[in-house]
Amino acid sequence: MEILIRTDASTTIGSGHAMRCLTIATNLGRLGHHVKFWMEPLPGNLIELAENHGFPVICEARTVDILIVDHYQLDARWESSMRAFAKKIVVIDDLANRRHDCDLLLDQNVIDHYERRYDGLVPARCKKLLGPQYLIMRTEFVEARKKQSARSGDVSRLLLFMGGSDPTNETQKVLQALPQTTARFGHIDVVVGSSNPRRAEIERICRERRYAFHCQIDYMASLMNAADFSLGAGGATTWERCYVGLPSTSTIVADNQLASTQAAERLGAVINLGWHEDVTIDTYKRLLDSLPDRREQIRKISEHGLKITQSQGEANAWLKEMVEWSS
Repeated sequence: MEILIRTDASTTIGSGHAMRCLTIATNLGRLGHHVKFWMEPLPGNLIELAENHGFPVICEARTVDILIVDHYQLDARWESSMRAFAKKIVVIDDLANRRHDCDLLLDQNVIDHYERRYDGLVPARCKKLLGPQYLIMRTEFVEARKKQSARSGDVSRLLLFMGGSDPTNETQKVLQALPQTTARFGHIDVVVGSSNPRRAEIERICRERRYAFHCQIDYMASLMNAADFSLGAGGATTWERCYVGLPSTSTIVADNQLASTQAAERLGAVINLGWHEDVTIDTYKRLLDSLPDRREQIRKISEHGLKITQSQGEANAWLKEMVEWSS
């Protein structure tokens, strides 16, 4: 089949949409489907990354069998206009705040009453794949989960990743907090995306302090498996951390992360630090100081994360559902 994925990445949008679409494209490509991306050349885009993965990138509509849309700025009006180009339309969403004209909708997030979130927002004929049983996971995470061992709650190795672009500069807040903390760590990994405008400064700090610096990597699952604890942002990466049983905090850096982060907190799968404007350098310092006394809580966070993301079937169950539905 000919498949076109409409998504974007930028310093303001972030990289999450494009990264999960790369996972979708890779899985579909392995089955022999021909996948292209439709992405705009915005500041901080990931067009080159998509092309390096072997996917052509265009900037206009094409006639295809399936159009996959993962974009908060597009809704039913735009999707309806694409009916002239696509036999079927798939929407990837996690907001449930607008109508869609689609034939299949995928939302992997754990939200209160997620089974009914899209009632009245999609056509009656639309097939809905909702909840954590449809997590979109790169192969590296699927393999990492198989190798995952029980966490003790002790924290020696720390992982810091605040999203690809980190628009609220949480990474540097944590970097300023680390020298002030009473806690001691044997190893610290700091990860940024290529769209992070402060990546050069962050790399300099890491080099001076002998932290391990990583930029736009394809081995995140290995780092998560090796880490004892992570400081991160909300969003899809929260579920990646849960999937490999990595205890973590989440700082909410965008409106779309609020509901899922709060849900993960209620389920005991994350420490929610709250909205980024309320999270200060001192917030991170106090959190780091407290880690040695949170051993039991950290261990339980790992257990809860693994339980929430436990699929009843095979990993990436959305792929089988999507392929069978489209045939």
